[in-house]
Amino acid sequence: MLYEIQTNDWHNVYSNEVQSAAVQAFESGKILLLPQLTFQLLEHEKIFFSTEFSHPRFKNISYNPSKDALRGTTCQAEHYDKLKKMLARYFLAANTLMNQLFPAYQHAIQAGRTSFRPIEIKGRVPKSFRKDDTRLHVDAFPMSPTQGKRIIRIFTNINPQGKARVWRVGEPFRDVARQFLPQVRKPWPGRSFWLKTLGLTKSYCTKYDYTMLQIHNQMKADLKYQKNALQTEICFVPNTSWIVSTDSVSHAAMAGQYAFEQTFYLPVSAMKVPQFSPLRILEALTGHVLV
Repeated sequence: MLYEIQTNDWHNVYSNEVQSAAVQAFESGKILLLPQLTFQLLEHEKIFFSTEFSHPRFKNISYNPSKDALRGTTCQAEHYDKLKKMLARYFLAANTLMNQLFPAYQHAIQAGRTSFRPIEIKGRVPKSFRKDDTRLHVDAFPMSPTQGKRIIRIFTNINPQGKARVWRVGEPFRDVARQFLPQVRKPWPGRSFWLKTLGLTKSYCTKYDYTMLQIHNQMKADLKYQKNALQTEICFVPNTSWIVSTDSVSHAAMAGQYAFEQTFYLPVSAMKVPQFSPLRILEALTGHVLV
């Protein structure tokens, strides 16, 4: 499941051979591991190695690069500005890495939110099983339809106590889809229109988005599947980064504290092999156009 890339510099220049191999590994469902790539906090930012700045209603502190605004924090005034600048620095570093490693995606890729994750995963009590990320799942967001775009995420573990970020990684997406597609019910008529009209989704929810959300929910609800599905534990040690397509790599975050994450969205048309995308796999299995 892992494909290693050796670098300790977010601005590193990669050869054509490395870029091509990275694309092939990533699109085929591997996790790109950068075992020497970390993100150093500035001295005045180390105050954020704490949970006191997290809003109790949120599991992460998020930064919206397009609005230059934070969410999920109780910070005010000077601390708010410092925290925002820290997340903005990570966004710029992650964006540079994507451009350097995947230049073929530059014309199409879109940046999403940046997050800082100071809360320990182990022992956290979710509001419902659907929000329990310790259960194997593929990413699908109820309020944020992707309309078929790939979800790409960069993570960096910066834990100062030496704690690994522990994941379980499950079976390939095609196997997941075959398992749960029979349980996907048809949406009620007008569902997408009314969700968008009432502001319950940020954009139009396609058949693909509906199907992915159903698969996400069915995976998390099936405790027998959670126990018996083919899966491997991976420990991402501190000062390590990794890149993963969380819409196709079945994963569960079991433990870990203090990490950064940057989300990107990539249209399927920009992929070298679109057939590897969840959209094309689901269309092939269902025999229907989903977007």
